[in-house]
Amino acid sequence: MAEGTSSGTQGPPANYGNVPVIISAVMAVVAGVAVAVFSTGGTEREFRWELGVAAACATFIVSLLIFLVLILTAAPNPEDLGKGTGIKRSFGSLPDASDGGGDSRADGPER
Repeated sequence: MAEGTSSGTQGPPANYGNVPVIISAVMAVVAGVAVAVFSTGGTEREFRWELGVAAACATFIVSLLIFLVLILTAAPNPEDLGKGTGIKRSFGSLPDASDGGGDSRADGPER
């Protein structure tokens, strides 16, 4: 592929940088601190930092996974992806409408 040509996408990909990682990290810190504080249950008991770390790790992984899936689903599809190779190459076309692919059929002349 030559330089400067696109690989079939409808524009340059969005550059999110480290934004999903930073947001996931902030959410993990908030969840970790909240779980550690609320699971302690008062000032007379030992601080439960283990539960806070576990909650922070789980929150970071789950939120990062959700962000990445949302980024993947928001990516535009190539224009030629909706075109097939069969008789009717575009989905939803009318039965007698021309699809721009010529008048010949793969299984012989039209009946």
